[in-house]
Amino acid sequence: MLAAASPDIGRGHAEHLPSIVQSVLVEAQIELQQVDRIGVTIGPGSFAGIRVGVAFARGLALALDVPAIGVGALEAIAVPAARQAGNAVMAVLDARRERVWAIVVAADGAVVRAGAELTPQAAAALALETGCAIIGSGASQLAAVDLSLQSHILDRPVAPRIEDVARLAARLDPDRNPAEPRYLREADAKPQTGFAVPHQAVV
Repeated sequence: MLAAASPDIGRGHAEHLPSIVQSVLVEAQIELQQVDRIGVTIGPGSFAGIRVGVAFARGLALALDVPAIGVGALEAIAVPAARQAGNAVMAVLDARRERVWAIVVAADGAVVRAGAELTPQAAAALALETGCAIIGSGASQLAAVDLSLQSHILDRPVAPRIEDVARLAARLDPDRNPAEPRYLREADAKPQTGFAVPHQAVV
């Protein structure tokens, strides 16, 4: 039996995850020990959210001795949409700071342009070049650049659906798709290098 849960819990994901997993197992009428692989979205997205999800999935996989498979958030949006539409699709997420994260996949789900951080202008140009449909939270930013792209926007959920993540994870090779965070932007907080105090040798 299939079961899913996607509650809007705001903060405190780490504290809520175990109980959510337990409720899904109960609904699916299976025991945790019957799970033979675990899929988890690996980004791009919130730094904290990705770390929490990946850490939980890897810990659970280690305890159960099963593989943990990383599924890109952009792929989880674009691949199902492209297969359903029978057309190339760009999944585009609002990355803030006048940037978007975008990927283009073909009608069969194959990646045409790998996920990257782009300006809305560059993403709009790519959408026009490839003639793809558009989906995701950043779609309106592309339409604001070129109004003709408004007709390219698909009426589908703008975030990865857990069912699609699970279906992709079921087919992916664990060795080639590890559960490791995929950030398309470097972290804001970085170690200082220019103001390091030199160490003095102690004689």
